[in-house]
Amino acid sequence: MTEIDKQLSDLKQIRQLMERSSKFISLSGLSGISAGIIALLGAFAARWRIHDVLDFNNVVSYRAIPSFKVLHSLMYELIGMAAITLILAVSAAFFFTNKKANEQGQSLFDSISIRMLVNLVIPLATGGLFCLFLLKDNIALVAPAMLIFYGLALINGSRYTVDHIRYLGIAEICLGLVACLFPGKGLLFWALGFGIFHIVYGAVMYFKLER
Repeated sequence: MTEIDKQLSDLKQIRQLMERSSKFISLSGLSGISAGIIALLGAFAARWRIHDVLDFNNVVSYRAIPSFKVLHSLMYELIGMAAITLILAVSAAFFFTNKKANEQGQSLFDSISIRMLVNLVIPLATGGLFCLFLLKDNIALVAPAMLIFYGLALINGSRYTVDHIRYLGIAEICLGLVACLFPGKGLLFWALGFGIFHIVYGAVMYFKLER
């Protein structure tokens, strides 16, 4: 190794130490890929259930239109499916991130990661409550609002982790704003934002930073 190579290696190590002290760098690309796949499966399940209840191709008279009670029950069923999808996605993300943190010798719950989580949770909790209010009279805007607040959360937390999170957040916000123009396609945009975007982000993270 030449003297220049040694100096470059030393500078690289110093940079890594500085990043570890100021940013949480153990986010795994596999966590994004797994969360995206789970989100897509959840979206497909929700689409199948909606089509099963609201199959207007088989409606031959107004008597065949689902009652308010059936629609109300479907709404709560979809909320339950969304909650299960969220739990599974978070669990998968936790598993892969914890594995990467252990490999790098970094604590999963140090001061930096806690600050990142706090900055993520504030917009997410606000968005969650806002979406609950929308369920009463503006259910078509729930999916766009989820994408927008999720994007804001990612941007807010990106100061404590890798820059790729910021770009994902910007993409989620843009997609949420576009989804506002197509209120009947909320599930499609939800699948794009939480499914496809996560898979693309995770793949970029994995092949660029982890391979």
